[in-house]
Amino acid sequence: MAAPAPAVEERADAAAWLAVAAGTLGALMATLDISIVNSALPTIQGEIGASGTEGTWISTSYLVAEIIVIPLSGWLERVLGLRTLLLIAASLFTAFSMLCGLSTSLVMMIVGRLGQGFTGGALIPTAMTIVATRLPRHQQPVGNTMFGATAFLGPVIGPVLGGWLTENASWHYSFFLNLPVGIALLTVLLVAMPHRKPRFDLVRTADWMGIIGLILGLGGLTVVLEEGEREQWFASPEIRWLALTSAIGFVLVAAGQILARRPVIRLALLRDRQFGAIVAMVTMVGMVVYGTSYMIPQFLGTIASYNALQAGEIVLLSAVPMILMMPFAPYLLRHLDIRLAVGSGLLMLALSAYLETDLTAQSTGGAFATSQIIRGVGSLFAMTFMNQAAIRSVSAEQASDAAGLYNTARNLGGSLALSGIAVIQDQRIWLHSRRIEEVYSANSVDMQTYMAAQGAALGSPEAAYQALAGTVQVQALTMTYADLFWILAMGVLCVVPGVLLLRPLPKNPKPVRVH
Repeated sequence: MAAPAPAVEERADAAAWLAVAAGTLGALMATLDISIVNSALPTIQGEIGASGTEGTWISTSYLVAEIIVIPLSGWLERVLGLRTLLLIAASLFTAFSMLCGLSTSLVMMIVGRLGQGFTGGALIPTAMTIVATRLPRHQQPVGNTMFGATAFLGPVIGPVLGGWLTENASWHYSFFLNLPVGIALLTVLLVAMPHRKPRFDLVRTADWMGIIGLILGLGGLTVVLEEGEREQWFASPEIRWLALTSAIGFVLVAAGQILARRPVIRLALLRDRQFGAIVAMVTMVGMVVYGTSYMIPQFLGTIASYNALQAGEIVLLSAVPMILMMPFAPYLLRHLDIRLAVGSGLLMLALSAYLETDLTAQSTGGAFATSQIIRGVGSLFAMTFMNQAAIRSVSAEQASDAAGLYNTARNLGGSLALSGIAVIQDQRIWLHSRRIEEVYSANSVDMQTYMAAQGAALGSPEAAYQALAGTVQVQALTMTYADLFWILAMGVLCVVPGVLLLRPLPKNPKPVRVH
């Protein structure tokens, strides 16, 4: 009796890999534009006549729109079909990028950035959906590695690319750069993605309570987090109204989970122990990635007098391990236990933040070199394995919902980090300044002798006191940054036990049909 022929593993064809490449390119374009304007923000504000407070909306508007649309992408994909959704999103993202590059006023810029956020937000989770539905299980590690690279490299490359374009050409090219990329993306989508007839009947039966609730809840929450510190939190009527709006929105989302036949966002997925743990951990990883990519340039620019490009180059160091190790990531996904990999990655992220707690006022970019390399390795292990586990936690039919939740959690973590930094920074600077001032006793003979010598050297007692105030401010700010890095390190350690809830990835998964 002849032995049965071994099952032949199904392999993705060229069109499937082109689709994965298109999804990855779209996600990179969208994540890159979150931070690409950060380095050029002072220049842009000056040219379009925006104040410092108004200029923050150039970044905030994109983030608000993106966080709103990411969890809606699963529903949009079901209504329009994946190919149609991506073609619309890529076309409009490119068009809104051109509007930003041509902007001559703050209103024009904010409209462009809102449009970029709404359309770019749809490009991020759909990349994960393509991997889950177009690749067999045994080839998904490669696709997940590609997507994981975009999630990490976008926020890291953005500031240095924006700084380089601003220094060597013009800030406008930070947006015009999307034109050739958008054309390439549209071409690949037309070639590689199969068309599916739209299902507009789903609009009539949609979970409109959930859709409206997500817009109000996530939109209001993001604005409160971003603007709360500047507006003195609940002392501001606007913040109080936004907080109430956000609360009403989340009540509507909860009602949709109970009453809708198919909720627009499946929060029930969080009941799965693995997926719930992944969402908690990726939220913290988002805080570290976005928080450090913001704090390091701020420290180097304020304390070490680095320009935007020099600071961006230091941030870019964390991308080096990602680029070097990326070819080996699929092999690691197949052979390394996910609990060991994610646990090690999180511990490395905690260590990288802890190494930055010994900063001094004399620290320069070199003080961040070791920690940035460790952060890059940690991010690779944590994010790549969590991407894979998030897809494996659900069925292919639920992949778009899971991708929306996963990416919303990561970006919301970034928003929480940026708002938390603003709050803690103000409080700790005040505290450290008072503590330092307590050391300088006006009645001390040594202090009086020192100030007299400083006054003689600088030409007047007033100049000496101004110099002392500047020294106190610099020291207080340095100590504050050390506190912020310590908080991030402790935050990562708090979610490390979540790795115990992860299930090992199958070493030799059965092939599944590619959709």
